[in-house]
Amino acid sequence: MIIYTTEVEDINSFYTLESLKEVYGIIWMLVPILTLVLGITIGVLVIVWLEREISAAIQQRIGPEYAGPLGILQALADGTKLLFKENILPSRGNTRLFSIGPAIAVISILLSFSVIPFSSRLILADLNIGIFLWIAISSIAPVGLLMSGYGSNNKYSFLGGLRAAAQSISYEIPLTLCVLSISLLSNSSSTVDIVEAQSKYGFWGWNLWRQPIGFIVFLISSLAECERLPFDLPEAEEELVAGYQTEYSGIKFGLFYVASYLNLLLSSLFVTVLYLGGWNISIPYVFVPELFEINKINGIIGTTIGIFITLAKTYLFLFISIATRWTLPRLRMDQLLNLGWKFLLPISLGNLLLTTSFQLLSL
Repeated sequence: MIIYTTEVEDINSFYTLESLKEVYGIIWMLVPILTLVLGITIGVLVIVWLEREISAAIQQRIGPEYAGPLGILQALADGTKLLFKENILPSRGNTRLFSIGPAIAVISILLSFSVIPFSSRLILADLNIGIFLWIAISSIAPVGLLMSGYGSNNKYSFLGGLRAAAQSISYEIPLTLCVLSISLLSNSSSTVDIVEAQSKYGFWGWNLWRQPIGFIVFLISSLAECERLPFDLPEAEEELVAGYQTEYSGIKFGLFYVASYLNLLLSSLFVTVLYLGGWNISIPYVFVPELFEINKINGIIGTTIGIFITLAKTYLFLFISIATRWTLPRLRMDQLLNLGWKFLLPISLGNLLLTTSFQLLSL
């Protein structure tokens, strides 16, 4: 059997073409993921700057003003400083757990962003179990905090880790029951379907009006999940030095810092998606009929408007979270657990039963 040189060249060129196609396929698969990560990073930097500016305004003092225009690059400067700081390991601690803990906390939160619809056609993974995937993945983060606390070989760190785990378990159950009520109302667990179900009746179709009790419980539970004041017991400075972060320095400490703001941004986005109509502008039709038509615009302009509306609603909720930090005092540990188990859990269960009853009666 004789194989000519031209045939060998053709076979080689075919294999080269196929391998190039595979490489391009992998690159195109990574582009949306990297774009989302870049967008989230910029979002976190903006949140840090906003928190400092709002905190300064509430306390009647001058906030960051030297790093960049209006101090907007202050968070970037802090991140760069942490990046170049020495990474210290505790001599008698478990170095593996100590190192893995911060990574688990950040990765579990980053994965949850994949099911967030920023616009009608802008979502990384439109899954049928979108909101429950978020709950499942976000419950991994406290495991990372507990590992960090245990691996530090420090009583304050370990106490902080235990508090984080206890707090997360206490408030995840009411949060899940509220999400289940929304899922029942929308007949779907997909985040895109939930937003579209709210868009049918415009502004009055928001789940905020249909589930006011669930909204309040979700709001409180999400603040507790983010470990924001008045629920920052795992890192209470007066009691535990810095909680599970006590022994950390450098980039690992920076990862915890990023994780807390990522979680805050994620919770705000889910409040927008589940209760505030997502990317739909939803201005009451009676007042501005022309703006009501914006929801029907397709293509790049429609997507851009959708992203802008989603982020506007998200940052409105973020403002509430930041203002709450400087308004309410910290709870005691027993008060925190009592609020979760004795108040929010029965209320969210009652809300779920009411929602189920109404759905059954409407059939």
